[in-house]
Amino acid sequence: MAKIVALAAYFYQAAVAFGLLIAVAHLLAPADYAAYSLFISISQFAAIFCFEWIRFACSRFYPGSTPGSEALERSALTIEFTVCAAICLMAASASIFFSVPGKIAVFGGMVAIFQGGSDLHLTMLRFRQEFRAFSRLQGSRATILAVGTLAGAAVAPNFTCTVAGLLAGYVAYGIWAGFLTRNSLREAAHFEPPLVRKHFVYGSVAASASVIGILAPLALKSILTSVLGAGGAAGALLAFDLLQRPFVLIVSALQAIQYPDVVTAYDREGATPAFRKQLGDYYSLLTGFTLMTAAGIFALLQPIGQFVISAGLRNEFLVAAPFVTGLAVCRALTLNMLPTPAHLQHRLLAIFLLAAIDCVLLNAGTLAGGYLGSFGDAALMAGGMIGALIAMAVGVKVLISLPFDFVWQPVLLSAVGLAVPVLATAGFTYSLWISVSAGVIGGALFCLLGLYSYFVTMFRPKTRS
Repeated sequence: MAKIVALAAYFYQAAVAFGLLIAVAHLLAPADYAAYSLFISISQFAAIFCFEWIRFACSRFYPGSTPGSEALERSALTIEFTVCAAICLMAASASIFFSVPGKIAVFGGMVAIFQGGSDLHLTMLRFRQEFRAFSRLQGSRATILAVGTLAGAAVAPNFTCTVAGLLAGYVAYGIWAGFLTRNSLREAAHFEPPLVRKHFVYGSVAASASVIGILAPLALKSILTSVLGAGGAAGALLAFDLLQRPFVLIVSALQAIQYPDVVTAYDREGATPAFRKQLGDYYSLLTGFTLMTAAGIFALLQPIGQFVISAGLRNEFLVAAPFVTGLAVCRALTLNMLPTPAHLQHRLLAIFLLAAIDCVLLNAGTLAGGYLGSFGDAALMAGGMIGALIAMAVGVKVLISLPFDFVWQPVLLSAVGLAVPVLATAGFTYSLWISVSAGVIGGALFCLLGLYSYFVTMFRPKTRS
């Protein structure tokens, strides 16, 4: 039950973030909103650059393979975070010499530290299996930050007050998180420098792969904009921004509740038959739910295009959207599921190379598709999807390096649930809404059967004979 609540907390956070984005855009003038958006992007990048390696190390090594290792790991993680926070503040202060206003530099550094610290704290709670506290804090953080940001914008609808409200929200959340977890994460331990080296070697490579994963779509967007122009690329860019989010949300939520168990089982028991089943269940959930997400997008693509997307972008959006969805499916599995054995076995080169291959093939495929298809938006995105598919095929070699027992039935049902709305698009020329209805009903039926199959094969208690 606690894991289900944790899953709901991710959806709540996404909904609040979406609503906050719309509200801030309405409250601020265009110039102030552009400055706010840039500030958020820069502070997030600073948090990733300074602290992401610590979070990755936490997700792999905390709480450790033996009962006594948890306090040692936490002590090392705490010192690592403290040192990186000091470096982040010094870098923020140094930016003043490059014409960055002092107030903005301090705000940016503090927001990056609070974001990195809160992410690390929530990761530690997840891997301690404290899902109830994790859920409360995950939801609280989204709410408090939204309230603080909107309060700042309401006091004075300008960039500075909005950012000050965001920082005040982080301070309030930090106080609340400290109070809520005051009786946990308290065991003392001495500092062991070798742990820092272990954390840094693994965490820096994993974080580098994550950064490459972020840079890949940025390069693709640059290609679309340079080839099609800002106006011509707007529909494809909107499809890319909008349709990737559901996959990120689903995969992140499933990883949050399932991956800690996988890491703990592998570190403490090794590749036992029970672990192979657990790993196969994890892979099956990621694959099946990714396919179900794609089925839902395909089934609702035409209604979204007709009633949500503005008329000026509708045609380009609908042309690019199917290929963007296929691309998002491939990348969700390539970047999150396929490198799992490499993370568990500390195969750092494989982690880095898989992310680099995905980045190169995604953008090379986009350019090749454009060249072969007269550089139209559909051809560009189709080429990107094929490149992502090839990268996924390469990543399967990493996936099969650690044995697992895959659960096929729910995944196959999910695949059929995706195929039905995809095939239904063939009837759009003859009767759009009948085809949409057939895709929605048929896709929903098979996806529900897939969910029931997951329940029967994984979650229903086994009866004892």
